[in-house]
Amino acid sequence: MDIAQANDALGLPSVLAICEGNGGLPLIHIDNAHASASISVHGGQVLSYCPVTAKDDLLFVSRQAYFQPDKAIKGGIPICWPWFGPDPEQRGRPDHGFVRDRSWQLLATEARVDGATRVLLGTRDDERSQALWPEPFSLELEITVGETLDLVLVTHNTGEAPFSITQGLHAYFGLGDVRKAQVLGLAGHDYIDKVTDGSRATQSGPINIDGPVNRIYLDTTDTLVIDDPSLGRSIHIEREGSRSAVVWNPWVEQSRSMGDFGDDEYLRMICVETTNAAEDAVTIAAGERYRLYTSYRIHQE
Repeated sequence: MDIAQANDALGLPSVLAICEGNGGLPLIHIDNAHASASISVHGGQVLSYCPVTAKDDLLFVSRQAYFQPDKAIKGGIPICWPWFGPDPEQRGRPDHGFVRDRSWQLLATEARVDGATRVLLGTRDDERSQALWPEPFSLELEITVGETLDLVLVTHNTGEAPFSITQGLHAYFGLGDVRKAQVLGLAGHDYIDKVTDGSRATQSGPINIDGPVNRIYLDTTDTLVIDDPSLGRSIHIEREGSRSAVVWNPWVEQSRSMGDFGDDEYLRMICVETTNAAEDAVTIAAGERYRLYTSYRIHQE
């Protein structure tokens, strides 16, 4: 359906509207009693979330991000699925899977009695996906915009045999200055260091960013916290269905090498990702579903 038809069918007066976003891509805009938010139908991707109690947006989107039908959007919360990271079979398929640059379907909207707004997006296997990954599937993303931003990614194996996936909610968080920020909650956990070709180490104390960071933390289910003194806030991340977490900042050289990322933007962001990555893979039986959940809350000082 076109944007006018989508608004007639699924718009919520004074709360949710579907409009034309950057590059002509459909954008869902929400403004309720708790927060404002924007969600791109392209990629099924939350791009903005700002509670009424907060001074700054939770999320970062690059000023050079691509808004094109065949490109992933650099920022917000991209969906990595059915693999996280490089093509596990080294066949030249896209990094982080194939749902970040496809158009999702807006399935449902709801104005909840508590003032929050619920959006349900979906995508499923087709000829394009079958050429990259042969498994039959249905994927749904439930987004709830309220006092917290909650995401539930549900994978349904609609085929007749089990399949295995890795996946991630690749959240880009906005920061005042990454050099002054810390990530808490991962001390004592082993991690795979992708910067040093996959060597393993154990985290000691909080994570401080003073160079490129690309780490997969293992066997972790605790709440994570990003302390951001430059913006006078902390971001709390709760997770379910995940036993790994990824922390990423490209730093100087990689920032300069990316066409959709500003040279100095590494200073204003960090990715702390809810994942099933590396050895934290998930096998889903025929007909079964798997639920990956995360919730983000801003504590403003």
